[in-house]
Amino acid sequence: MAPADTADADELASRRVGHRRPARRRVGARMGAMLAAVGLLATACDVPNFGFPEGVTNHTPRILNMWQGSVIAALAVGVFVWALIFYAVVVFRKRSDVLPRQVRYNLPVEILYTVVPVVIVAGLFYYTARDESEITKLSDNPDVTVNVIGFRWNWQFQYLDTGKTPGSNQVEVTGRPGEAPVLVLPEGRSVRFVLTSPDVIHSFWVPEFLFKRDVVPGRINEFELTATKTGTFVGRCAELCGTDHDRMTFYVKVVPGAEYDRFIEERETAAISAAPSSGATTGSVQ
Repeated sequence: MAPADTADADELASRRVGHRRPARRRVGARMGAMLAAVGLLATACDVPNFGFPEGVTNHTPRILNMWQGSVIAALAVGVFVWALIFYAVVVFRKRSDVLPRQVRYNLPVEILYTVVPVVIVAGLFYYTARDESEITKLSDNPDVTVNVIGFRWNWQFQYLDTGKTPGSNQVEVTGRPGEAPVLVLPEGRSVRFVLTSPDVIHSFWVPEFLFKRDVVPGRINEFELTATKTGTFVGRCAELCGTDHDRMTFYVKVVPGAEYDRFIEERETAAISAAPSSGATTGSVQ
């Protein structure tokens, strides 16, 4: 190629690069606007639940905040990646056979896409570990302690704080074939769950608690919460435990404290001869 042709080609390329700069500025402004919108969403006073269910325990605000923060972080990363894709599609689309200016390395960009993911992952890990430690924390003196026994193929709930006075019974609620047990809990009082199993692995799960924990043979798992809303909630086994896994349904009935006290008193003072031969009482949803 003649020197004149080379000079013309270089001039043409420089003109095209010059024409690209305003377009790049516009695209950069749009990217900034989109990221600003995500930032406003993240700092808004009324952040949506993003499809997360409503909880009924004292841990609900913490769990919901963790979910909202994770979704907002994912949306921010997604919007940024989409903006980069559209930016590359628009700005670097093919206009002619003239190659654009070739750049082998861009150290600031490489540092950016290395450091930013590490910062995001470290932030998510920190908040997850912080919230998990708070959610699984156990108090020294819970108001109620319930031993949850998952067996093939039903549940038994033992109120460990009952039956300690002479002539009183320990209150137990045991499920029977075709009859789901009802675990009665007081509103506004801390409840510790002690989970055990004599046979296979089960999982204690009440969706409205926003929490579940495995019931493992030979191991005692514990967690604690306070119900903040009255009502009857369906519980299930969340571990595929065998043939009748689908029948391992139970109910959690959260009642005011005075009603719970009457429930416990009535069953503690009930005549032993009136109890079933297994020594357990059964409950039904009212």
